[in-house]
Amino acid sequence: MHTIRRPRVDDAAAIHELVAASDTAVIGAPDSTLEDIADELVEPGFDRDRDGWLAHDADGRLDGWAWACRNGDSDLVDVEVVVRPGVSGLAGELWPAVLARAAELGKERGHDAVTLHTGVYRTDEAKRARVEALGFAPGTSFHRMRIDHDGPVEAPEPPAGVTLHSGESEEVRREAHRVHQEGFAEHFGFVQVTYEQWYERRQAASTTDWSQLTLARLDGEPAAVIIGTDQFLSDEGCGYVATLAVLPACRGRGLGRFLLRHAFAADAARGRKGTILHVDSNNTTPALGLYESAGMRQVMAIDVWQRRLP
Repeated sequence: MHTIRRPRVDDAAAIHELVAASDTAVIGAPDSTLEDIADELVEPGFDRDRDGWLAHDADGRLDGWAWACRNGDSDLVDVEVVVRPGVSGLAGELWPAVLARAAELGKERGHDAVTLHTGVYRTDEAKRARVEALGFAPGTSFHRMRIDHDGPVEAPEPPAGVTLHSGESEEVRREAHRVHQEGFAEHFGFVQVTYEQWYERRQAASTTDWSQLTLARLDGEPAAVIIGTDQFLSDEGCGYVATLAVLPACRGRGLGRFLLRHAFAADAARGRKGTILHVDSNNTTPALGLYESAGMRQVMAIDVWQRRLP
């Protein structure tokens, strides 16, 4: 018998221990840090009093963590249910609450139905069977890519007409936001957000370092952006490319490859062991081929399953 209650900020350590146990059972090691969980609990748009659930056993051990989180004012809701390995029946109690809350989030924003997304490690056969039984179907797959740095990496020369600008300036951040929104407009699950929403979410994350945002201007006009964070620094010792976007009108000029190599050199200069990123294997641009040709290799696959819920 489990007791269900809402999460608090000070539950981060207990949630992290549970998630680490779940990850280890599936992929052999934890895949998140305590800071990742703490950031999730204070993420803008996530209401701890309505959108999350914790399940404790009779001895007070945390056995379940579940949540539903909206994406701006869109009809897309991310959902997750994590249950301690070896605990039976609890997922069946938590999923109905998550689905009901997801439907509420859609109605609160004027949508007749919502699209649910949940991530499943390729090796997690039990979760895949669970979400399929709940009516989810495959949406896309994200590959985690990595390149290792053994010593310094030579910084590339900027293409003709290209200048680089740091995200420590608000003017640059606003231009970076526009490039990101336009460059990702056709990507799977992408939701347009205002600059204020975009900035608030990143500013709230403990891994954000605006000096790792680099905007490329071409002949004085914004053209491409790469956004690095410290998401994989404490556990992997690596830099992380959270976003690489090129305006459609500026594609085919080598800007993506240049900024990627720029990030490799910057991460190596910071003493990082490598650089990590995620790429949609069904990307509308040939991003996966770009990363492989730059020397990155796949180290993990995470499938996104989706369901339309009235």
